[in-house]
Amino acid sequence: MRGVGLSRAKVLALRDLSEKVATRRLPTLDEAHLLDDAALIERLIEVRGIGRWSAEMFLMFRLGRPDVLPVDDYSLRKAYATAFRKRKLPSPEALAKAGEKWRPYRTVASWYLWQTLNK
Repeated sequence: MRGVGLSRAKVLALRDLSEKVATRRLPTLDEAHLLDDAALIERLIEVRGIGRWSAEMFLMFRLGRPDVLPVDDYSLRKAYATAFRKRKLPSPEALAKAGEKWRPYRTVASWYLWQTLNK
């Protein structure tokens, strides 16, 4: 894998992912659909190279989960600050608090906020 240009970190991440899939420590896609968001995030972040943000993007864009608010996403924090005319970026905690009013559709709110950055 190094010979085709992958960094050492990517190789280690791919090996860890492969090992966890082979030993069934990660759910299959069908099993993932049955897990709640928090449980699935915890399972995914056990893989080297997959953090909370990556797990949340998987929930939103692959599994179509309607109520995910990736509060650590810089672009989302920037979009929120712009849309709501804030002088500074909200902290992840402040964004989580503000996002409570968007339940159970925080994914949709995130999509709309991200779209404001393209204008």
